[in-house]
Amino acid sequence: MKFSTLSFIRTRLAQLAGYVRTLPAAGALGLGLLAAPAQATVRLPRLVSDGMVLQRDQPLHIWGWAAPGEAVQVAFRGQTARATTGPDGRWQVQVPAQKAGGPYELKVKGSNELTVRDVLVGDVWLCSGQSNMETPVSRVRDRYPEVVAQANNPRIRQFEVPLTYAFSGPRADVTGGSWVSTTPQSVLKFSAVAYFFAMDLQAKYNVPIGLIKDAVGGSPAEAWLSADALKQFPKYEEQGAKYKDSTLVAGIKQREGAAVADWYRRLHQTDQGEQPGQPKWSAPGYDASSWATMSVPGYWADKTPLGPVNGVIWFKKEVDVPAAMVGQPARLELGTLVDADSTYINGQLVGTTGYQYPPRKYDFGPDVLRAGKNVITVRLISNGGRGGFTPGKEYRLVAGGQTIDLKGDWQYKLGATLPPTPGTTTFQYQPGGLYNGMIAPVLPYAVKGVLWYQGESNAGHPQDYQALLTSLIGDWRSHLQRPALPFVYAQLPNFMAVKKEPSESGWAALRDAQRRTLAVPHTGMATLLDVGEWNDIHPQDKKTVGHRLALAAEKTAYGDKQVVAAGPLFQSAHATGNKVTLTFADPGSSLVAKGGGPLTGFAVAGEDKKFVWAQARIEGDKVVVWSDQVPHPNAVRYAWADNPENAALYNKAGLPASTFQTDAL
Repeated sequence: MKFSTLSFIRTRLAQLAGYVRTLPAAGALGLGLLAAPAQATVRLPRLVSDGMVLQRDQPLHIWGWAAPGEAVQVAFRGQTARATTGPDGRWQVQVPAQKAGGPYELKVKGSNELTVRDVLVGDVWLCSGQSNMETPVSRVRDRYPEVVAQANNPRIRQFEVPLTYAFSGPRADVTGGSWVSTTPQSVLKFSAVAYFFAMDLQAKYNVPIGLIKDAVGGSPAEAWLSADALKQFPKYEEQGAKYKDSTLVAGIKQREGAAVADWYRRLHQTDQGEQPGQPKWSAPGYDASSWATMSVPGYWADKTPLGPVNGVIWFKKEVDVPAAMVGQPARLELGTLVDADSTYINGQLVGTTGYQYPPRKYDFGPDVLRAGKNVITVRLISNGGRGGFTPGKEYRLVAGGQTIDLKGDWQYKLGATLPPTPGTTTFQYQPGGLYNGMIAPVLPYAVKGVLWYQGESNAGHPQDYQALLTSLIGDWRSHLQRPALPFVYAQLPNFMAVKKEPSESGWAALRDAQRRTLAVPHTGMATLLDVGEWNDIHPQDKKTVGHRLALAAEKTAYGDKQVVAAGPLFQSAHATGNKVTLTFADPGSSLVAKGGGPLTGFAVAGEDKKFVWAQARIEGDKVVVWSDQVPHPNAVRYAWADNPENAALYNKAGLPASTFQTDAL
């Protein structure tokens, strides 16, 4: 299976998730909303609100706005702090460090009085990055039904920061959001990675955990850097600077929005399956006996004479439903589809999704299925690239404890052909925009540390990533005035089709950049080479991710010297003859080969840089690597692939070794 480039993925996410979602209020692009206006009454930022979790054992910054020169008093747990509003209408006080506990009330008094209720004191984590941090529990609920059912924990809370970008300077406040306690209903909107992370920490340390979900799908690292940090990267600084011109931005939006709208207008006008006065192809009883057939799953570019056409393709499958499945709630599962679909059963719309990544799990009522012949119809829009049904996923109809497998032959017919959807500017991905819109407004809030899951959108230029991530860590620490702020991050998992021979890989290079960033003090990394899915950039196993991030946090942020927080990390290499001896830091008691099998995943090269698979064996806390094809090895790589299925080096704690490549030997 071939996947699009990351730049194409990022562009399509913006197009297909809904172009209007990328458009915040017009003022967000200018100066008007960047600073809160002075008001005659005391006002608090949205983070400082009912149900909030405050960071224990650190001085607490409470801030807000009022009339210039107004005296403000903050009272919390018997302690009082005072401030006078400055000329800009802003005030801030520092409350002494507090022990974990609650619930409490926080009172703020100026010309008016505010009470913030149900306040807990515990550990707060700023959870940022792109879609794998953003992915909610609802996406993985089928994998973890008991976790969802038991999610009644008022001591784990989340505040979700809405998508907002700004280019003319940092915003004073987030645009929305509230603190939400965990229930089986509310947890569905929690970041799945962050929730599993919080569960582990809350169970171990028995303190409230607050999660600030501050992530945007598809976002590159440079979007999260401040203007000061961007000065280190002239090409990104220049790229972001042009969007300070709000007139330019408005013009781009108008032109691109009109082009996309025209594409969809032409698509619907020319789609033969929805022509006025003609039988609709989704209608019950429509005769599709003359349609061609295609084996599902797969892509029509590979399986039909259509080739890589874009536009609308209609698919139909007739299934025989037994009486036992009729008259009760049911579910249609169609894996993931590329790109957007509207899906019908017996002429009734049962689900629609606007872009390729969400799993198609369409639940519908008891009145849709009937005993005997039923027809499933999928209207599938391909916006660009290769359209079809993603291989390796579930395709089935489920009801009454019975399942009908939907893989196999489907009928299909071309409804409309158009060129790929016109490209759009994803403003939220531009350098600096997300820092100004979503990070700057929350940075006064005291946190235990940062949880970061990002990198997919930088895999196209991995050579920049170590510098970008190092700069981001220092940037946020500087603005928080916390030079030792713990920063714990996820390394990219395995993804895409397996390659049988050693080859270059942007994902591997980016993983190596993430590994090298551990040189920054007070950082921790979770290696995830065994939790990904070859056919899904959003793998379902978020529990393992959260657990491994929690292990890294226990060591990095909580100072637990006993915890085995990571798998083997490459430290040094020494060549003797045709053999290279590798040493590892933090092997976690001892090195092992996964499952007790052969030690695979290593490749060596001479000065020609042509890598070949190598033999390897464990010798104590070292690994010896060699190949008879390379008499004078110059470099070693491990797990150097998009999807390194042969990565077999672990420690006895069950944690995998990180991808790495040596410098020249």
